[in-house]
Amino acid sequence: MNLARAIHFDESDTLVFHNPARTGEWAISGGFEFSNWGEGDLTGKARQAFANGWLGLETFGRVTFVAVTKIEPDEYQALETALAQHFVDIYGAPSLEAARPVAEDELKHMVELCEGHDPNILITVARELGDAGVSEAYRIIEAPDAEMDILAVHGELE
Repeated sequence: MNLARAIHFDESDTLVFHNPARTGEWAISGGFEFSNWGEGDLTGKARQAFANGWLGLETFGRVTFVAVTKIEPDEYQALETALAQHFVDIYGAPSLEAARPVAEDELKHMVELCEGHDPNILITVARELGDAGVSEAYRIIEAPDAEMDILAVHGELE
């Protein structure tokens, strides 16, 4: 099964998000954070997190790009428990047992989004706030095939 990990190409996420995700941490959409938001909430760094931030599942920070990668079943179960605990701690879910199905749904959504994509495919998210609430659109970015002469170091070792 595939899921996505946070990836950074530069330091820009540290400048645009209040709490940037750590490189390599597992990530999901995290759009639930914005379910009660209105236009007045969409300012500054919060607007950036809303517009295109994935949610890291260790720091619960945001990241612009995620990369598809394989996840092991035990890692997946640990993420489900951590996310359920986050729902209890931050969103007031009454118990871990009550929060677990919601955490499971969030993770399943990300698994479905990553399904069928090769490892290292990049995904971005774009959110909009409309009359019906928050909508999300995803963009898949495939890395172009690099030519070997671009990557290879030519010359002698001595």
